[in-house]
Amino acid sequence: MLAGMDGRDGMRAADADREAVAERLRVALDEGRLDLHEYDERLQRAYAARTYADLEALVTDLPPVTPAQRSGLVPATASTVSPLDGQPVAAPTRGVTARWMAEVWFPYLRVIAIVVTIWAVTSLLSQDLLYFWPAWVAGPWGAVLVVRTITGLAGGEPRREAIERQRRRQRKQAKRAAKSTKPPKAP
Repeated sequence: MLAGMDGRDGMRAADADREAVAERLRVALDEGRLDLHEYDERLQRAYAARTYADLEALVTDLPPVTPAQRSGLVPATASTVSPLDGQPVAAPTRGVTARWMAEVWFPYLRVIAIVVTIWAVTSLLSQDLLYFWPAWVAGPWGAVLVVRTITGLAGGEPRREAIERQRRRQRKQAKRAAKSTKPPKAP
């Protein structure tokens, strides 16, 4: 990938070379070629690498990345294989991130709306502006959700959840189809 037969193995690698290997490792993790522990280990070694040979050793067992337009295969990052029939299934891409964000944030927004409404009603009934206690609910929970959102988006969680949702939907359809094709039991 980086080094070849041209004698560059002993040459010092640049930060850009380390970043390129780190990105290739991230792609391999997303494709399921590396588990999280192995990815972390290789990533640490990539950033500590000094030469092209050090970097090459981290990716030699991974297949080269072929641009989607030149590949005859369906890209692993854009599809998955159905566990039911082994056929490729396109991963839904439209609105995946928006749907994931809604699933993460809507429960928070509903609860905050309820507690602010309770605070507002009690303030109106007491005819005094009461201490804004909903901040104690909104603040910590909101901070946790911000961290979850950032880490989830950085880790590709919306796409993984969409693929899993599609797999569950296919399993349900397969079960329904299997039930409808079974002959009724004789009494």
